[in-house]
Amino acid sequence: METVLLYLLGVVIVVIGLALSIGLHEIGHLLPAKAVGVKVTHYMIGFGPTLWSRRKGETEYGVKAIPLGGYISMIGMFPPAKKGGKVQVSSTGFFNQLVQEGAPEKKPNALATLVDDARQSSADTIGEGEDHRAFYRLPVWKRIIIMLGGPTMNLLIALVLFAVLLMGFGTAQASTTVGSVSACVLPATSARQSCEASDEKAPGAAAGLKPGDRLISINGTAIDSWAQSTDLIRNSPGIPLTLVVERDGAKQTLTITPKLTERYVMDAAGKVEKDQSGKALTQEVGFVGIGPAGELVQQPATAVLPAVGDNIGAVVHMIANLPQRMVDIANAAFGPGERDPNGPISVVGVGRVAGEIASIDSIPVNSKIASMLGLLASLNIALFVFNLIPLMPLDGGHVAGALWEGLRRWIARLFKRPDPGPVDTARLMPLTFAVVIVLGGMSLLLIYADIVKPISLFG
Repeated sequence: METVLLYLLGVVIVVIGLALSIGLHEIGHLLPAKAVGVKVTHYMIGFGPTLWSRRKGETEYGVKAIPLGGYISMIGMFPPAKKGGKVQVSSTGFFNQLVQEGAPEKKPNALATLVDDARQSSADTIGEGEDHRAFYRLPVWKRIIIMLGGPTMNLLIALVLFAVLLMGFGTAQASTTVGSVSACVLPATSARQSCEASDEKAPGAAAGLKPGDRLISINGTAIDSWAQSTDLIRNSPGIPLTLVVERDGAKQTLTITPKLTERYVMDAAGKVEKDQSGKALTQEVGFVGIGPAGELVQQPATAVLPAVGDNIGAVVHMIANLPQRMVDIANAAFGPGERDPNGPISVVGVGRVAGEIASIDSIPVNSKIASMLGLLASLNIALFVFNLIPLMPLDGGHVAGALWEGLRRWIARLFKRPDPGPVDTARLMPLTFAVVIVLGGMSLLLIYADIVKPISLFG
């Protein structure tokens, strides 16, 4: 029962953290919008039916039932159609074009109607005498500031969380304390990784090493790091070594002889190195069969920005390979394939991971808190990067439209041409609609996969 309650607590914590991240993202849009005079009619966390709302001034603040995002509503998001023309469907069917009065009128199709409806809905938000407060009326730089306010807020949240995580809690590193002792010796490439009665006893177990022993010295050399002890052991196959360990506050001296055995070659990041064919590389080295216990080591302030940069790079790489990753997820969800533990997950998957972290008894409380902070920090990095994709309705799509408008106007001034006016972003509504459908489909696939074949970070 206690495990279930802890699991639910983990889910609740991440849901609240995600809701706060979404709310602060929208505040990142709201504050600059109000500062430059745009009328904001709604500030909402979530989508769907409204659970709670309250009007303050000209803005209604509320919470909706589906916590998958949020939004603010600004009046006049789209400019009106140019005067003196009628709406006509372009040859591609994706954009509306203007024709002069008197030209043959074509019957608008569904896509043209979608564009017209978007323009009309935008115009309906503008009350009498409020046209000067419309979003489309703003200079390009002000629109960019408003639209970048949300992602910037997520980046700031991530910076704060990573600072607390790295400087306050620290990062998990191998300590000089023995965390595990193998019962037997098995080659790294052995098809069997569980010990049997007939297997040779591992040197560490034979020497009497126990989990919790802290390494003091090996053959008189003081041990300052686990990597140092590993190097000494690997380079001493068949050579008896004198180990001094601290156990229950007292020093003990043990004699241990590393056995020559096959182990994987590891790189600096702790990953198995592979040859050109993709086969894992192995080498014969000294082995005693002990593993380190982890400990949290506080990091300096200079470690925060590199950590944020690494997370941004990882998310960018994931998005760049998103089509293939979604194919892999579909194969895993509907077939025998396995989920990539480093692949994308839905809010359901995030909740499950948080629940696992909270409910595992073997993890100390401070490590659980650190893991939750890391999870929320990574979520905010994902929101930051994802919202910068230059496709509407994402923030990056609005920024791209504003930049295109600025470029057109600059070229017009350069060549002394008439001001081309605001970019008619309403013409992108069919593409926006398609993006929404694709994102919705991806979300449903991820949620389904996280239900039927979830990623488990703890086995």
